[in-house]
Amino acid sequence: MEVNNSSERRTKQKRDPAWNYCEMYKNGEKVELKCVFCGKIFKGGGIHRVKEHLAGAKGDGGSPCMRVDPDVRRAMQENLSGVVGKRKKKQRFVDAEDELLIQNDITIEDEGFRNNYDLNTVDDLLRLTETIETNSDKRLNIEGASNEFNGEQSVGGMTRRRRRNLQENSANMEPVAIGSLKRDPAWKHCQMFNNGGKVLLKCVYCGKIFNGGGIYRLKEHLAGRTGNGSVCSEVQSDVRLLMQESLNVSGSVGKKKKKQKHFIEMPNHNAGNGAVQTLANGRDLNNEIDLLPETDALEENSDVFLNQEHEGNGSGGRIEKGQMGKASVLINPHKSHTLTADGNKAVGSKVVDNQVQMAIGHFLLYAGISFDATNSVYFRRMIEAIASQGSQVVTPSCNDLRSWILKNSVKEVKSDFGRFTGCWARSGCSILVDDWVTQNGRTLVKVLVDCPEGNLFLKSLDISEIRNPVDALYELLAKVIEEVGVRNVLQVVTRGEEPYFVCGKRLIDAYPSIFWTPCAGHCLSLMLKDFTKLDLISAILEQAKSITRFIYNHNVILNMMRRHTFGVDLVDIGVSKSATDFMTLNRLVSLKQNLQNMVSSEEWAESPYSREPEGLAVLDCFSSESFWSTCALISRLADPFLRLLRIVSSEKRPGMGYVYAGIYRAKETIKKELVNQKDYHDYWNIIHRRWEKLQHHPLFAAGFYLNPKFFYSTGGDMHHIRSHVYDCVEKLVPDPNTQDKIVKETISYQNGDGDFGRKMAIRARDTLLPAEWWSTYGGACPNLARFAIRILGQTCSLIGSKPSHIPLEQMHETKNCLEYQRLNDLVLVQYNWWLKERAQKIKEQEPVDPLLHANSRVAEDWLMKEEAYSDDQNISDWSTISPPMGNIMLLGSRADDFEALGVGFDDLEVLNGVSEEATDDKPAEFF
Repeated sequence: MEVNNSSERRTKQKRDPAWNYCEMYKNGEKVELKCVFCGKIFKGGGIHRVKEHLAGAKGDGGSPCMRVDPDVRRAMQENLSGVVGKRKKKQRFVDAEDELLIQNDITIEDEGFRNNYDLNTVDDLLRLTETIETNSDKRLNIEGASNEFNGEQSVGGMTRRRRRNLQENSANMEPVAIGSLKRDPAWKHCQMFNNGGKVLLKCVYCGKIFNGGGIYRLKEHLAGRTGNGSVCSEVQSDVRLLMQESLNVSGSVGKKKKKQKHFIEMPNHNAGNGAVQTLANGRDLNNEIDLLPETDALEENSDVFLNQEHEGNGSGGRIEKGQMGKASVLINPHKSHTLTADGNKAVGSKVVDNQVQMAIGHFLLYAGISFDATNSVYFRRMIEAIASQGSQVVTPSCNDLRSWILKNSVKEVKSDFGRFTGCWARSGCSILVDDWVTQNGRTLVKVLVDCPEGNLFLKSLDISEIRNPVDALYELLAKVIEEVGVRNVLQVVTRGEEPYFVCGKRLIDAYPSIFWTPCAGHCLSLMLKDFTKLDLISAILEQAKSITRFIYNHNVILNMMRRHTFGVDLVDIGVSKSATDFMTLNRLVSLKQNLQNMVSSEEWAESPYSREPEGLAVLDCFSSESFWSTCALISRLADPFLRLLRIVSSEKRPGMGYVYAGIYRAKETIKKELVNQKDYHDYWNIIHRRWEKLQHHPLFAAGFYLNPKFFYSTGGDMHHIRSHVYDCVEKLVPDPNTQDKIVKETISYQNGDGDFGRKMAIRARDTLLPAEWWSTYGGACPNLARFAIRILGQTCSLIGSKPSHIPLEQMHETKNCLEYQRLNDLVLVQYNWWLKERAQKIKEQEPVDPLLHANSRVAEDWLMKEEAYSDDQNISDWSTISPPMGNIMLLGSRADDFEALGVGFDDLEVLNGVSEEATDDKPAEFF
């Protein structure tokens, strides 16, 4: 196939946004489209089919794309819905026009009509209505149609223009705290304002402001119910489902429509088996409903307990429709779910949820499985598979799981290895080596292979009882390098500790074409850790930690806080302990106004905890402008480090081409914020001390040099960095002829000759990934392009977490050879499935409660009290805690981490730096 690179023609004619995410090929006379995310090729159907594929919509797009970015998928979904909406609006306008003409006996063929009116314009249609005299009960509201046609649709008595004006004036509105008496679940998803004595509600997802209608109207907005307002397009799917269930269960939809009572006949119970036999309704309800027998497991105060007042005594009782929630009803999944004539199935669905979820919960609690296992895609697949089989499902036995199911799973994982090995040969790969200490004090080492296609777990090693761990590490890594292929491996990434440093030196001596690279993420975490030891930061962190420990150890205060922050938690979990410190401090600054409102509310004043010493300390901190200003300063200083930490740990793109630029921006930010040279040099000395092993690493220098966005925006001499690039050429390219060609082609790249200087290439420096840019515009320099793609496709950081459910420790402790082999296969399957799920997640999971991490090292300082808990401290009740909602949209949109690095690297002091080790003759060098 021949690639169609006519980008100019596409820019002018191909206006659909889906064109930005596909490539066009010419195969003979046929034009084919290729998805840039998953590589799927479409031989027909046009751009609409690609758009459905990206949006995950059912239709002609076939299977949905599993690798598309969440933002792109959402944009395609909105575009698809927008096209349909425009067609519907236009059709309603045309229908209104036809209705007007028919009612007034006017035909389009009338010559005078054609000369005087053009119904393709709204003005002529409005002018036509003014000339027609009809009865008021027959007159059509053309003004409403024209408003709708012009995008001024009236919703709930307020046009979009008026609502837009109201939103523009929202800055003058005074926020009002939502009290504890607001029980409706929709209150957690809105903000309340006072605007001149009038109460307004604002959706926290899309920002729409409701001028009336109360919480019910907002609930319909979130639930996607048409009627009194437009539908929220930004709400999370789980929140939408919750609002829909709330509308159904409360019966408020039926009450809004008609105030009419329906009665349901409840016949006698069968004394023999205790089951209800039939359910009838005077309005001919659907009879395909199965009823569960009442059991002792149902508590008297539960929602599914049948109230004794409504039990029949021989002829059957009657209960009102609104009281159906007291009956134990189970809807047959293979039959109709209709309970009432208006389609209400709230009772059945609620009882089914309780029964099924309790059964699942019993199993998870008994087996000791982590609660967050329900977030796994494999858990959802299991539930869907069971539901599809109905009552015919047969559960596997223990022997089934240990034998043929595990065996088939191993085959599935290994069959996927071919996809990775092909990428290793094309783009190269990195060996990732990390260790951790188990609860029993054992030191385990894991080995993974990273490439642009993803991560693959290969081996693990227990070095706890090995006298010389360096030798063991070297033998393990040498074996892995031989398995992967020496020509495929560009680097071995480890931590920077002494054993890995010694092992890395031995590796590069044995394999001259491979680099040893200290983990950039670990280096950044150590910088942040050193920052926490500075007096200013240490004092503020201790104050902030005392606040969160007080809040997260008292259920009343925790619930109060979550109400005022609309479900956003204070503790923000990071990849390391130091990252969590600064991320949580930044979260506190973002919620400053909400927290100040909390401690100034009547609810806080009436709470007995507010008068305790810890509560008074919270009030003092939240009321102190000095505390908040210092927190804000520290957040600004740490922000570029946290941004770079997210970049090097990103699943979206490799971070090799961004490390140098990220460190420059961090130093630049510190200089701008602190101004005084002595002050910011204290921070710079920390950076230089930790950055020493990385600043002269050839791969990081080459990544900066080969990233066109940064290279072409850097002024001054770059001979230091170019020298590191030549080191990479000599080490990674064994053929001298190819080396010479690469060096020669760098001249064209430096001068911006040929395709490098095209206007499209210049624009694409900011829009394409660096490797994609070289693939697109590096055709005239093929050797340099292949070299650049291999380097820019590498990671520079280890994967920061390990799944706790994988039995690595159990595998290394077993003394039975057969069981060791079985556990080794089990670890291989579980670890690679975890990596695959981690990489393929296309949307955020439900918000994670920080209390889940209370015992983890990264968050214990923010959640755990200094003294151990005792039963005498009857201060909290975990069962009353409100779950976090995670409405992080309240914090505002965060700039893209990669875009925030910007361009321009011209500050010589930032480039050269000054450290304690520097002399007047030779300053410390950044490059």
